[in-house]
Amino acid sequence: MPLSATEYHSLTRIAIQAARQGGAILLDYAKKGFQVHQKDQAINLVTEADLRSEEAVIQTIRQAFPEHQILSEEQGLQDIPSHPVKWIVDPLDGTTNFTHGFPMYNVSIGVEYEDTCVLGVVYDPTRDELFLGQQGKGATLNGTPIHVSATPQLNEALLVTGFAYDVHTAKDNNLKEFCAFTLRARGMRRTGTAAIDLCYIACGRFDGFWELQLNPWDTAAGKVILEEAGGNLTDYAGEPYSIYGTTLIATNGHIHQEMAEVLQKCRQE
Repeated sequence: MPLSATEYHSLTRIAIQAARQGGAILLDYAKKGFQVHQKDQAINLVTEADLRSEEAVIQTIRQAFPEHQILSEEQGLQDIPSHPVKWIVDPLDGTTNFTHGFPMYNVSIGVEYEDTCVLGVVYDPTRDELFLGQQGKGATLNGTPIHVSATPQLNEALLVTGFAYDVHTAKDNNLKEFCAFTLRARGMRRTGTAAIDLCYIACGRFDGFWELQLNPWDTAAGKVILEEAGGNLTDYAGEPYSIYGTTLIATNGHIHQEMAEVLQKCRQE
């Protein structure tokens, strides 16, 4: 049974409320200071801000929908009975940026219904930019409709990528691909947050993005936003992208095939 209009409206309202609350906490910690802890590797960090933002987001969701599932970066999947609605939360996407005072981070909240991503909210508190994607209803930035760019080919494109936390040790570390695209595209960037990368393609600031080893909370919200803005997402093999997969190509659609060909060539060499 599909979600009713009333249910969908309620999900959207709570997602926006939770994202803004989490974002306010991040800004507060950015001003007053915080402690940083390493996870499993020196470049994989967690802060008090992550944890407090996550607590606020989860509390807001849980108060409104106590029966829903929640998957979050720091707490994992909540131990409650299965439900067709699952919230997928990253309370601080861009932790390394945040710890260094680089103002490029966000709260990302996606909603799955019966294993399909149907709603995405990404809130950048440093710019007060709220990206919203609603399945079948389009995508917006602060309430204004957005759409992907019309950039027609790779040599005119501005691309963005990221690197997994094991970049220092892994053989499959994206460096070969990065060099290949640097020689073919108009420009390359790295923001340090996959959610922003997807949203920036959705509103035309970037034209294409690729990355390895992303997690569901990195892309659940951005996937909906980009799709609703007219973008295209697949894995490296060209199959429909799953937030539980290991590879991602995301583009304005026009340069997708060119990007896929570059990636395939790199991985065959």
